[in-house]
Amino acid sequence: MDILQIALYIFIGLASGVVLGRFLLSQLFRNQEIGAQNKAKKILKDAETNAEILRKDKLLEAREKFLQMKADHEQEINTRNNTINQRENSIKQKEQSITQKLENLTRKEEELTTVKSSLENQIELTKKKQEDMDALKNQHIQQMEAIAGLSAEDAKNQLIDSLREDARAQAMIQIKDIVDEAKLTASKEAKKVVIQTIQRTATESAIENTVSIFNIENDEIKGRVIGREGRNIRALEAATGIEIIVDDTPEAIILSGFDPVRREIARLALHRLVTDGRIHPARIEEVVAKTKKQIEDEIVEIGERTVIDLGIHGLHPELIRMVGRMRYRSSYGQNLLQHSREVANFCATMAAELGLNVKMAKRAGLLHDIGKVPDDNPELPHAILGMQLAEKYKEHPEVCNAIGAHHDEVEMTSMISPIIQACDAISGARPGARREVVESYIRRLKELESLALSYPGVEKTFAIQAGRELRVVVESERITDAAAEILAADISNRIQTEMTYPGQIKVTVIRETRSVAYAK
Repeated sequence: MDILQIALYIFIGLASGVVLGRFLLSQLFRNQEIGAQNKAKKILKDAETNAEILRKDKLLEAREKFLQMKADHEQEINTRNNTINQRENSIKQKEQSITQKLENLTRKEEELTTVKSSLENQIELTKKKQEDMDALKNQHIQQMEAIAGLSAEDAKNQLIDSLREDARAQAMIQIKDIVDEAKLTASKEAKKVVIQTIQRTATESAIENTVSIFNIENDEIKGRVIGREGRNIRALEAATGIEIIVDDTPEAIILSGFDPVRREIARLALHRLVTDGRIHPARIEEVVAKTKKQIEDEIVEIGERTVIDLGIHGLHPELIRMVGRMRYRSSYGQNLLQHSREVANFCATMAAELGLNVKMAKRAGLLHDIGKVPDDNPELPHAILGMQLAEKYKEHPEVCNAIGAHHDEVEMTSMISPIIQACDAISGARPGARREVVESYIRRLKELESLALSYPGVEKTFAIQAGRELRVVVESERITDAAAEILAADISNRIQTEMTYPGQIKVTVIRETRSVAYAK
């Protein structure tokens, strides 16, 4: 077989393969197309079935909703019909009731007409009888006047006068009995309230002294406190105004002064100096200044704690500071803060027993001696000064009147004023509560200091040694050495002429010049 035949066979085979492949491929595409058409017909049929089902569901749902709305509408119509029927029945009942009331009124009107006619007849008969009785009475009176020899008017006046005298006598007897009973009852009730107030309040009884004891560990500290040639103790006395007594008393230094604030400042300053160990005049002045600031802060804290303990609110900050300063003041030897707290509690108890305002009574009781606190100590009585301070800081008028009237300086205009006066007397009259001599002594020392402060150029004054010495610190720029001598003589002459005191008083005028420079 030659090559040509082989090529021809190969060509024929390839052509047959191509024709057969195209035939098979066309058959495959035709089968896929038929399958796709069948699938599309099935999907379309399923969609039509689902649409029919959905349509039927929607029809059923719409029908149920229509039936429900129809039932609700019918129920609402039935309810309205029932309401209308009830109202119609109620109206019918009211109509029947009104008809019945009209019938009753008509019947009563007929009865009243009958009664009215009967009453008119009785009135006519009564008038006739009254006329007959008046005629008989006049006849009887004429007969009695003829017998007694008095007219009816005279007899009536005599009878009235007699009855008036009897009534007046009986009324006076009853009034006396009522007044006596009221006095007895009032006295019993007042004693009962006072006794209950005293029994329900328990306080300490302590007398304030004018001397404080500063304890030390050993007597070697005394020499350091005194300093070289006594400069430390002089600086401490000049800065605090307190007399420092260093004697043979073991392990103790005595601080003497009438002002408790100064004594406390001196005690704390001395404690700091001894603890620190550096004791010299400059350090003393620095520590005393810091201690004064600390005492002022403690005064405010004491005032705030006091008003919180007593439940008093809305007090002015300056009044709170004055309440704190009461801790370092005394009244006839009795601590002023303790006395004021005691009076406040007394007033609250008594006001509660009498049904008055407890908070206002307690407020007035705490502030009643606030006039003793200011440092300037004017000539006004402390009650008037306290009332002016309360008015200045917008306290209630009843509180102001109670403060000013507790020693009868002003007229009492409120119910709590006599309560404050009574409670102040109760607190101060307890045995051991006060000491009159101490108060007069302190007043004399304050008058000494005030007298010296009245001169121009005087910076500070201190009454020490129980009032036997007055130290006056002057400004070196305004007072010369010669003027200091004149000032000492003038003060001593005024003390002799204006004050009463035992023994003699030494006046010491201190003029000090300091030159300070800083090396940088």
